[in-house]
Amino acid sequence: MSERSSRVAAGTIPLLLPDAASTAAVVISEAMEYCARKMKLGNAQAAIDSLKQGNRSACGYCHYSLAQQVAASLGTLDDGVKSVYLFEYDEDLQQEEACDRGAPMAPLHLIAHVQAKTGGLDSIAAGLDRALVAAFADLIGMNVAASVLDVHFVDDRDVERRLGYGALLSALYNRPIRLWER
Repeated sequence: MSERSSRVAAGTIPLLLPDAASTAAVVISEAMEYCARKMKLGNAQAAIDSLKQGNRSACGYCHYSLAQQVAASLGTLDDGVKSVYLFEYDEDLQQEEACDRGAPMAPLHLIAHVQAKTGGLDSIAAGLDRALVAAFADLIGMNVAASVLDVHFVDDRDVERRLGYGALLSALYNRPIRLWER
């Protein structure tokens, strides 16, 4: 090895991939900033205080921004993710119940259109879910829920044949909202 190449190798900084905990921290931080901006509050802490008080507007803004942030994170963490959608069964009812319980949000129901369904994608979603639950518990000082993230992966076959959650992407009524796309 030449002297020049050893200096380059010794000075190389290792590339660190984001872990679930740091991703969850960024996602929640961005959601609080978004909530504060939308509600015209002074800062993210004011948004957090509004969540703790069960303010339904704060819960709604937080829910939407978290969905956007998680969708972008899934796309960033796996190149096989084509697009991510938000869907709700009974959005208003779920959100009201969550706020009434003092939880910052109802579960995020997402559909991720992927090139291929893999165990790795399931692991990414499960790890991110655990990290979000822990981060929210730390942020608002209470137990949030056992799970805040509900991700369903669909591939081209599911979408083309309208199988399972793939059928929702072309539904006539209550079509999911596209949050992120490659």
